[in-house]
Amino acid sequence: MHMRDRFLMVQQVCLVINYDLPTQPENYLHRIRRSGRFGRKGVAINFVTREDERMLQDIQRFYNTVIEELPSNVADLL
Repeated sequence: MHMRDRFLMVQQVCLVINYDLPTQPENYLHRIRRSGRFGRKGVAINFVTREDERMLQDIQRFYNTVIEELPSNVADLL
């Protein structure tokens, strides 16, 4: 496990911020899984550079989902 792929075990998290994407799509869910657990609302924000766009596409394909651009009303999501 790479140092940046480590995470804290916290019970109640409503927001996860990824300053960099994982190197493997399989690790993405491990990073964000604490947000929105047990039926609560949760948000994951990813900072993505042009170099990250391919990995973001790989993550979306792997999980068969769409990761949307952050809306201007982000406070309403929390």
